[in-house]
Amino acid sequence: MYLNGNLQLVFDALFTIGAIDPILKMDWQQVTVEIENEPQRLHSVCERINACGSNLSHMVEILKMTDSKSINFLALEVAREFCEFQDRETLH
Repeated sequence: MYLNGNLQLVFDALFTIGAIDPILKMDWQQVTVEIENEPQRLHSVCERINACGSNLSHMVEILKMTDSKSINFLALEVAREFCEFQDRETLH
């Protein structure tokens, strides 16, 4: 996992900039391959978002200055981490 803190807050920041609908329409398998080929891109955007703590407006500002490919990588990572969280909650 790359993200720390409140996933809902990161989702809200992504939603605010309009990044959620496009990632839902993408081929996640293709995006996953792209992430595997450029893991530093995901790592970099996660570091910048993690550094925001709980400051939604700062996250939004960082995302506005981030390239679309990195935003897609982050959105997919948020989706994955939400799924992992849900799987853990279901098991307990």
